[in-house]
Amino acid sequence: MSIKDNLSVEENVEEKVLNFWEENHIFQKSVNKQAPLGDYIFYDGPPFATGTPHYGHLAGSVIKDVVPRFWTMKGYRVERQWGWDCHGLPIENIVEKEMNIGSKKEILDIGVEKFNLSCQSRVLEFADDWKKVIRKIGRFVDMDSSYKTMDRDYMESIWWVFKSLWDKDLIYQNYKSMHICPRCETTLSQSEVSEGYRDIKDLSVIAKFKLKNKNNEYILAWTTTPWTLIGNVALAVSSEIEYVKIKQNDDIYILAKERLEDVLKDSDFEIIETLLGSDLLNLQYEPLFPYYKDEDLENKEQAWKIYSADFVTTEDGTGVVHIAPAFGEDDLNLGKKYKLPFIQHIDMSGHFKAEVKDFPNLMVKPLGDHMATDIEIVKYLAHNNLLYSKEKYEHSYPHCWRCDTPLLNYATSSYFVKVEAIKDKLLQRAKDINWSPNHLKNGRFGKWLEGARDWSISRQRFWASPIPLWRCSSCQAEKVIGSVKELEDLSGQTISDLHNHVIDKIRFKCSACGGTMERIEDVLDCWFESGSMPYAKMHYPFENKDKFEANFPAQFIAEGVDQTRAWFYYMHVISTALMDSSAFLNTIVNGIVLAEDGKKMSKKLKNYPDPLLILDKYGADALRYYLLSSPVMLADNMNFSESGVLEAKRKTVMLLNNVFKFYNLYEDKSLARVKSEDFLDIWIISRVNESGSEINKAMEDYSLPKAVKPITKLIDDLSTWYLRRSRDRLKGVNAEDKQKALSTLVYVFEKIALIIAPFMPFLAEDLWQKITGNNYQDKEKSVHLEPWPDFESIEKNVLERMVVLREIVELALAKRDKSGFRVRQPLKSVTVFCDKILTFSEAEKDLLKSELNVKEVITKQSEKAEILEVVLDINLSPELILEGIKREFVRLINNLRKESSLTISDTVKVYWYSDDKEIQEAMTIYSKEMLEEVLAQEFIFSQAEDLFVQKNVKINNNIVSLGLEKIK
Repeated sequence: MSIKDNLSVEENVEEKVLNFWEENHIFQKSVNKQAPLGDYIFYDGPPFATGTPHYGHLAGSVIKDVVPRFWTMKGYRVERQWGWDCHGLPIENIVEKEMNIGSKKEILDIGVEKFNLSCQSRVLEFADDWKKVIRKIGRFVDMDSSYKTMDRDYMESIWWVFKSLWDKDLIYQNYKSMHICPRCETTLSQSEVSEGYRDIKDLSVIAKFKLKNKNNEYILAWTTTPWTLIGNVALAVSSEIEYVKIKQNDDIYILAKERLEDVLKDSDFEIIETLLGSDLLNLQYEPLFPYYKDEDLENKEQAWKIYSADFVTTEDGTGVVHIAPAFGEDDLNLGKKYKLPFIQHIDMSGHFKAEVKDFPNLMVKPLGDHMATDIEIVKYLAHNNLLYSKEKYEHSYPHCWRCDTPLLNYATSSYFVKVEAIKDKLLQRAKDINWSPNHLKNGRFGKWLEGARDWSISRQRFWASPIPLWRCSSCQAEKVIGSVKELEDLSGQTISDLHNHVIDKIRFKCSACGGTMERIEDVLDCWFESGSMPYAKMHYPFENKDKFEANFPAQFIAEGVDQTRAWFYYMHVISTALMDSSAFLNTIVNGIVLAEDGKKMSKKLKNYPDPLLILDKYGADALRYYLLSSPVMLADNMNFSESGVLEAKRKTVMLLNNVFKFYNLYEDKSLARVKSEDFLDIWIISRVNESGSEINKAMEDYSLPKAVKPITKLIDDLSTWYLRRSRDRLKGVNAEDKQKALSTLVYVFEKIALIIAPFMPFLAEDLWQKITGNNYQDKEKSVHLEPWPDFESIEKNVLERMVVLREIVELALAKRDKSGFRVRQPLKSVTVFCDKILTFSEAEKDLLKSELNVKEVITKQSEKAEILEVVLDINLSPELILEGIKREFVRLINNLRKESSLTISDTVKVYWYSDDKEIQEAMTIYSKEMLEEVLAQEFIFSQAEDLFVQKNVKINNNIVSLGLEKIK
């Protein structure tokens, strides 16, 4: 059978298993079966259904399937509820493209209600594709009663979380410098900004700020954002830095002395004065642009002066920093310190305001040509003799993680969670979490916690959970609503939908002044929604209160490495703030699955195979095992390889199936199961239990790569060592020995089916159904309804002895290969040298004799400490030569049978002919002995023609004619 045939056969098996699970509700039964150890809580992070699942999703889904299956078998009840992330920019961006919307203003023009309803209609567009892939991968999860972040109950719990934080004085409003996406016209959180950095080439300038009432005297300042120069209101120097006045041509320039060489390069200049930064303080200069010079600005008298700042260095630039308080955290803080005017010359869409008359309708960082506006700024400076120099440079710049637009540092109002106020608790509670891989605990996650800042949770968008804050239009009193009932009681209205296009119409009377309370416009950051998932998916505290509180925190969660600064982090913040507890106790973090060439997987580039095609071609078990044994399970990146999936299939599914097929040839249901004392049987039983014990420990440690590693080694040992050494036993030369071997294999298959069940659920089910004799008949019987086995039958001494024996075999076979003697040629003896004389049992000697094809095993003491050596006696007697010919004959005949597709039920007559006297003599001696080995009725010395199959072969370089006649 070809590999292709094997693949298709096993694919049909998986579909058969899926149908069995579905028709008999095996998943539901596994959840509802007796759970003596109680509940095991698993939180499933919700994906967006805005596209079809890729291999990264599948890697996560495999983790989320393996762990719950394992703990279910261990005796826990593990509910698995799917969730959908429904809100936010991914949906909004899809709808904007469909409706040909290019700005936030256009959304307002068509109406928020129409836009939101369009978003709602697109949310689960790809849900069926997800269901198809999740089914094919074999994941047990309830997708029919999935939670959705857009459901009223879910959103109501979000309101409760917000109000709870508000009541704890952990939410505040402030004006801060934050990153905004000008296309989406909304702020982004610290973690969202961190996800979008990329290297770009940008334009930097050194501008000439003319000192007031000084002819041709300028102070030089460097900036990498020329567009912010319009909002400049101050320059900053360090009081301790040494500055110089230099003369160049007819102009005088001031800059830091340390920066002279880099700024002036090879040009001629003359130093005319050295001074400290403190000597420059309060000097006035002329604004570069005229737009705000004559405006009535608050604190205008403080504008366009030089101030001292501790963030000024001489690492780059000129040692002078241009200050625009509306566009940078340091700038804003300095502006507050010295009460500087606040000039915000662009709007949230990133366009210049009307008063910036020389650059009408320009966007400061346009997508597709991010330097275009900066170039226009440079042209203006050059035209007005305000440009000293310009150059391109490469740096890492943040972009919107959803639409790829360059972000802007922009001071605006937002609501914040006081993360810094609870940072000590966050760090303390994080100690309770077990991470796999462990380095994330104090590494990526721990470092992020240490640097955590207050969390901006308000967004200026539409399709999201509205912030439940109403404000009086008269006295500005505020009211946070924590439940639907509370809002219904205040408004007298029935509320079935909590989205802003509905509740923004709801108003009620202010209890303080009798005025009208209206909801503020902002909506919540979608990470606030997903971070609140533990409560919201259960509609806590409005429902399931006792159940939730008895089972918080979760025992397990899993997501990609990017979520260490997102979902993992936000859940931890909210749970620490509300519950003074971590939200989860164990987490497995997967890395990123890249295309085979190392690039990001792209549908546009078509640089990766469709997951459904891979599942159809190789089966889910092969893909699951490939992912589970890959670096992606250690939070590392991996390049997806189709050949890797095939290799995983060969080493696991195909190899184990082949072992079972051989067992099935000789299965005898009439034989009772017996306990064997055979050395080889004890060894394979111990290997199964040793592997199971290793898997159990690794799973309890949440280390999936360590858990799957023993599986391939065990299957290989079963096939290439145990089965190969037991073939003759299974064929039944000795009835008692056959019974022992068959009984051992039944035990082994049952145990293997159980221990691979979490990892390769299809292979496990099919093997278990066959070996137990259920054959999918009893609807209440499935390997996934069985308990996790114990692993007490481990004979460590036998395992250790077999390691030594196999090492001897490996060394001896290498010696054979080097000396040119094939294994089929019997040798007189093997001598084993060790630092102490080894004593072998008869069974062990028989194993070595058979494996090495030697007549005698001799042991001797070696003077070399702890070194095992073997020596073969390669002197061949005539008797050994003849026996070698016999073994070669058996091999060639059995190969001929295989090529002819004969089965063990087919008996043949063997026709043979050779002129060689040694071959003739060997056949005279051994032909009767060989009959059973080749399933033949007789050997006939003849060159007969027209046989079933006929072939010329070589034995010891002599031509032998072989033919088979099938006996009907």
